[in-house]
Amino acid sequence: MKYARLTKEQLEELHQEFINFLATQSITADEWEDIKTNKPEVAEDEVDIFSDLVWEKVLNNARYLEHFSKDQIHLFELQEGKMLLIAVKVNNEAINLTTAEGYNWLRDNLLNDEVVFYNASKEYSDDRNLDKFKLIQQGASITKGELYHYFEKLVKDTNQ
Repeated sequence: MKYARLTKEQLEELHQEFINFLATQSITADEWEDIKTNKPEVAEDEVDIFSDLVWEKVLNNARYLEHFSKDQIHLFELQEGKMLLIAVKVNNEAINLTTAEGYNWLRDNLLNDEVVFYNASKEYSDDRNLDKFKLIQQGASITKGELYHYFEKLVKDTNQ
């Protein structure tokens, strides 16, 4: 398996898609029940293949990632050949960006000397979807990019 097996909850959400996947494998509902009962390793393999297909589609469609930690926010734009990063670091031990209070502090103090912005870009490895997946495994979330664009504009305005 290339990525990670979908959770039981995720599989339940994708129930119809999984049925369609089994149909493409020419596996009927009765055959699936038999496989689950008598060949659990084959059933697990099918779930793993389906999981990788789902992850591949999700990762292909992902355009932005966000990762929050106590003192940093990492915002990624996932372009075709590289990923762009806007990082926000707060140099104040009392501020925790993972809380509403800490985030509100940041919003109200963006130009404070304790707030530092960084820009970077990174080329993908040979497997760009795996690069994206690793960020998700480290805690990043797929987003629509509103926060990325907000900070992108803010960084451009402060650099002019």
